[in-house]
Amino acid sequence: MRTARARYPVWVGAGLLRDAGRRLRGLRPRARRLYLISSPRVWRLWGREVARGARAAGLRCETLLMDDREEAKRLVTVERLAEELLRRGADRGALLAAFGGGVVGDVAGFLAAGYMRGVDYVQIPTTLVGQVDSAVGGKTGVNLRGGKNLLGAFHQPLAVLTDPHALASLPAREFRAGLYEVVKAAVIGDPALFRYLERRMGGVLAREETALRTILVRSIRLKARIVSRDERERGLRQVLNFGHTIGHALETL
Repeated sequence: MRTARARYPVWVGAGLLRDAGRRLRGLRPRARRLYLISSPRVWRLWGREVARGARAAGLRCETLLMDDREEAKRLVTVERLAEELLRRGADRGALLAAFGGGVVGDVAGFLAAGYMRGVDYVQIPTTLVGQVDSAVGGKTGVNLRGGKNLLGAFHQPLAVLTDPHALASLPAREFRAGLYEVVKAAVIGDPALFRYLERRMGGVLAREETALRTILVRSIRLKARIVSRDERERGLRQVLNFGHTIGHALETL
């Protein structure tokens, strides 16, 4: 991913959860602690794998848990996490990791943008929506009573680590819902991806590794291409909101 203000890798591949520590050490050789922000469910399923890899790379893994429901995407959650970071001694050199779905990614990214006027963070998405859309591009934010994502910041991560194996734990309904973002990417800018979905939807729904990697890589490439031309959503990037406007309106009812 390359924008006017940042350039960072977006890695896609099986085994990245356990390899995260080594890759993050390469990005931040002087880091000693990794502050992992996650939900209880994701931590229970995958957290120990990430923590073992971090320890093997010489990183002490500090875990901060939060609710990953939409109701938790509030400023009060950011404040609680910030207070916890401060209590644990996180300074301007802190390295945060958003480890979970879209809610965790948005909250942790916004926290990183504001904590001590901005600290480094990485995205490790574990849902399909997170992997193909919300973890890429640097948009962070929380909700207000008047609507979604009304308080936020553009804060690009140091890297995005996308492991398709994490999708194995998603409930079928959540996985199918996340496919909307893949279809959206195909409709707005990748006809070949649309044809692939028509041919290979069975493999995608069965979560076959090759099929998942294909839809992840193509969706991410499309978004990266758009964001690189319009990071702050002043024009072209608005096309990525296709379907979101009515969806967000329905969610407020």
